[in-house]
Amino acid sequence: MANEKLHIVFASAEAAPFVKTGGLGDVAGSLPAALAAAGAEVIVMVPKYATIADTYKNQMEHVGQFYVPLGWRNEYCGLERLVYDGVTYLFLDNEHYFNRSYPYGFFDDGERFAFFSKAICESLQYLPDGFVCDVLHCNDWHTALAPVFLREFYMGNPLYQNVKTVFSIHNIAFQGQFTDMLLGDVLGLSHIEPAVRQLRCDARSINYMLGALNYSDAITTVSPTYAWEIRTPEFGEGLDGVLRRRESILSGILNGLDVKRNNPATDDRIHQNYTRDDRSGKAACKAALQAELGLEVRDDRPLLAMVTRLTRQKGMDLVTYSLDRILSGGVQVAVLGTGDAEYEEALRYFERTYPGTMAARIEFDPFLSQRMYSGADMFLMPSLFEPCGLSQMIAMRYGTLPIVRETGGLKDTVIPYNKFTGEGTGFTFTHFNGDEMGDAVFRAARTFWDDKDAWNHLIDNAMDADFSWKRSAEQYMDLYYGLHPEIARFVPFVPEPEPEPVAEPEVEPEAAPEPETKPEEAVEEAPAESETPAGEAPVAAETPVAETPAATEAPAAEVAPEVKPGEAVAAPAKKPAAKTTRKAATKTTAAKSTTTKTAAKTTTAKTTAAKSTATKTTATKTTAAKATATKTTAAKKTATTKAAATKAAATEAKPAAKKTTTKAASAKTAAAKAAEPTAETAPEASAPKATATKTATKAAATKTATKATAAKTTTAAKKSTASTKAAAAPTKAAEKPASKTASAPAAAEKPAEEPKAPKATSVSAARKASTRKRR
Repeated sequence: MANEKLHIVFASAEAAPFVKTGGLGDVAGSLPAALAAAGAEVIVMVPKYATIADTYKNQMEHVGQFYVPLGWRNEYCGLERLVYDGVTYLFLDNEHYFNRSYPYGFFDDGERFAFFSKAICESLQYLPDGFVCDVLHCNDWHTALAPVFLREFYMGNPLYQNVKTVFSIHNIAFQGQFTDMLLGDVLGLSHIEPAVRQLRCDARSINYMLGALNYSDAITTVSPTYAWEIRTPEFGEGLDGVLRRRESILSGILNGLDVKRNNPATDDRIHQNYTRDDRSGKAACKAALQAELGLEVRDDRPLLAMVTRLTRQKGMDLVTYSLDRILSGGVQVAVLGTGDAEYEEALRYFERTYPGTMAARIEFDPFLSQRMYSGADMFLMPSLFEPCGLSQMIAMRYGTLPIVRETGGLKDTVIPYNKFTGEGTGFTFTHFNGDEMGDAVFRAARTFWDDKDAWNHLIDNAMDADFSWKRSAEQYMDLYYGLHPEIARFVPFVPEPEPEPVAEPEVEPEAAPEPETKPEEAVEEAPAESETPAGEAPVAAETPVAETPAATEAPAAEVAPEVKPGEAVAAPAKKPAAKTTRKAATKTTAAKSTTTKTAAKTTTAKTTAAKSTATKTTATKTTAAKATATKTTAAKKTATTKAAATKAAATEAKPAAKKTTTKAASAKTAAAKAAEPTAETAPEASAPKATATKTATKAAATKTATKATAAKTTTAAKKSTASTKAAAAPTKAAEKPASKTASAPAAAEKPAEEPKAPKATSVSAARKASTRKRR
């Protein structure tokens, strides 16, 4: 299937801010928005209760109506749409069932929420804007019959065949158990034996949640620890057997928090805003809360708060057992909530007994709860079991340290304080025991009194904790796509960031050509490096500059001997050292012996070098310029001695070149012999034996001069040839046989052949050997 968004229908009996009695309302009010941000199309279905504020009702738009078959009756259902925070909410309207003063707690709740579940299934074919459901996500027992109805009554309709069902357990203690008389009268399932068997929990009762666990394609709960706990008899509430049987499709996904609404920096429901870095506002919130609740306004006494249902599940047995010890120990306590009468009366008793230290507000006040989250120092949650819990996360968000029992989501969200490492986001205890809870409270209190640095560090850790829905929403999306492997995953906003990183690397490749220009730039830098030759660059250009690389390459390609014969000619032109004349002559000889490629491979190499000078100007000139520059500098010191030798060499080099044109075979032999006495006045290499004898005498004089300059030139030549080693690599490889006996420095400074002058005999021997092999 094409890459498109998943279409999710999220069904819940409550959703904040429209209707909320507990954590389910918070989840249904924030998770759908996170799913939409993760790339899903979401519709949230909620009953249209009479308790929903008129401000929301006035914004609703009627988008459809239909009748729901429920047992022997057909009940009206209207669809009212409201878009809130970018999420589409559909309110299912039926005044007979939902026009009540409270969401649930009535004698006919079994029928009311059976209607709601059936209406959810029926409405999937009446959704606005052509919305086609891929996943139906049901929550708690109020919607637990939807997967049952979908499978038993609607699978024959093609529109429903690809709908997958997910059921989330928010609190397994509330399962929706009713008389089995509803099977035929309301549910219409009494004649379907498999359905009856999978709904019945005993001889006279049916269990709505049990039906969802048997019929759903995937089961989730609100924390990883709780998903493990409910598979045990201790926490499974009688459903542990079916959960163990279906554990392969059971997963725990931790709830998130609406971090925008629960933000101390922007929350307008608290006395004063504050941030993690500036918590002066929190101190003001504490003082204001103490005054509001009738407690002593003191910043040296820790204030412990509770916002909870007053039931045994929330650990009220432990609270009433330990409260006397806590209050008498110097800790202030404030409790907000409603619940069982015995706990309500116990709290009133302690308030009367400890005036100014204990405050009990037996009521439901969401605004006061926010002020308590922000104004308290500690937040107590000693639950017997806790599927996830949002209060401890809200408390940490406001810098109030939680004290919790290690169970369910409390264990997954609160990291116990470690005084040795400083790690932690709160205080914990393990067993459901009043004394152990009291110890945890006083561990926190002593930290508050005795170690303010550790206390403030814990607050920093708590406020830094990430409880946003983003991570949880991604896990739900993984689950949804796992049920629909045929749908390619839709990743929102991915194309936009991609071009930016791609564009940057493209710029770098363009810079790649720069290396090609670097050799050319090196030509200009060469003279800069050898300051003295800078002014003599023209000399290098005339003869030695091109010759240096040429001399290096010519011997490599053809035979090293020819390099030196040609260089002798160039030497007299500039009167550099004998070193310069060798390489300078290479260019001159190469140009003249272009026509004698077949006769003398040596001369041909020079000719090729001369022609390639144009294309290799970058590499050759760079090395040559540096080599020539250094040579000329050294040569000037021995100008007197070298002048005589180079002039004679130049004079005899010309006839030598001409003769090589007509006598190719004899030229090679003569060149080899001539090279022995004059490795630096190379002209003899291509001259006759007579010429070689004369140059030998003159070469003797130059040898003495070159020895003195060879050492100086070696260092400079090595540096100058560094840039051309890569280019001259092939030629050097070929030149190795001709210079095996040559010194190591000489091989490195081929552009400045000086080192070879004193070892002309060994070089010529090698050249002769290579010449014989070629013949």
